[in-house]
Amino acid sequence: MQHFKTKIEHFQIYIYFTAFILGVMVGIIFPTTSDALEHFIAIFIAILMFSMFAQIPFFKLKKNVLSLKYILALILANFVFIPIFVYILISIFNINSTAILIGLLFILQILLLPLFLTLFLGKDMLVIVDIQPFIKSFVTFIIVPLLLALILQLASKASHMMSRTLTATSWLPELFMALVLFTVVGSQINKIINDLSIVTTVAPIFIIFITIAPFIGFLSGKCFHLKTPILRTLAFSASTRNALVILPLALSLPDYWVTITTTVIITQVLIELLGELIYIKIIPKLIK
Repeated sequence: MQHFKTKIEHFQIYIYFTAFILGVMVGIIFPTTSDALEHFIAIFIAILMFSMFAQIPFFKLKKNVLSLKYILALILANFVFIPIFVYILISIFNINSTAILIGLLFILQILLLPLFLTLFLGKDMLVIVDIQPFIKSFVTFIIVPLLLALILQLASKASHMMSRTLTATSWLPELFMALVLFTVVGSQINKIINDLSIVTTVAPIFIIFITIAPFIGFLSGKCFHLKTPILRTLAFSASTRNALVILPLALSLPDYWVTITTTVIITQVLIELLGELIYIKIIPKLIK
């Protein structure tokens, strides 16, 4: 079984890409299924987040503290270099649409979203965007799954059954990531097809981002003289945005923004999947 699980992890990008294509096919061939599929998105994302949190050994982190240099390199990449890069990209492409801009910032720089919205759209934008749905989504899809994962990890120390349950959760991330991809794409693909102009607007931005971001991660690691395996990890980390995780936030937006912002997110997911297929082959050869 462990060998099978290792195979799944090794081919996970191909599994996700297959789920994406199946979602496109089902959405186009059976358009009436979109509403049914959309109902499953929130459930699948919540389970995905729980299973991902369950794999993080929170109560062992003190024994396996990550290198301070690695943490500083991550901070440098994601909070200094990437924000500057995103600002330059959005400025060059002159994005004026509020919904498109929010979609871009959700994916590329969500932690600095208020600052960037103010810079590009003015202070009034922060009044227009209702923060309450974001808080609800954050609690539902981050806080609750995190707490459940922590409870399971604590219980696993006292109960053999809970320990086996915790071990079983390691099978869930790849499965539910594929299910999230399938349901999201299947439920939204027809909306995307009806507004391909959004795809053509944001695709060049994501292509440039996914091309340059690995080098930003690499540069951050080089600043702290980190070893090759860590440099590769930083290259992947800087370029991977995990956009599907923030999809519930996008679905919390006003109705007149949801379709556009969701289209932006799905476009990024497809480009990132294609990029990761290339990363797997190229990054080990470039970073030696």
